[in-house]
Amino acid sequence: MKKVAIVTVAVLALGAAACNKSTADNNAANETAVENNAEYDVNAASNDSVNAADEALNVADNSVNATANAIDNASDAVQNAAENK
Repeated sequence: MKKVAIVTVAVLALGAAACNKSTADNNAANETAVENNAEYDVNAASNDSVNAADEALNVADNSVNATANAIDNASDAVQNAAENK
């Protein structure tokens, strides 16, 4: 019976120790959470700026292509007019 009592006391002591909050552990966990959230915010902002830059480059590329097509069409029109005198 003494062994059961000793084991029971040991289990209860471990359980009580597990329930005690460690301020250092909580502070470390909170600091980690703050750092993770800050990193998330920085990544989100960075991704937004990269996406905006990519979109701007796509718009510029499309404008260059449209201008090149207009020049080709104008050149073709001039050539056709010269041939159809």
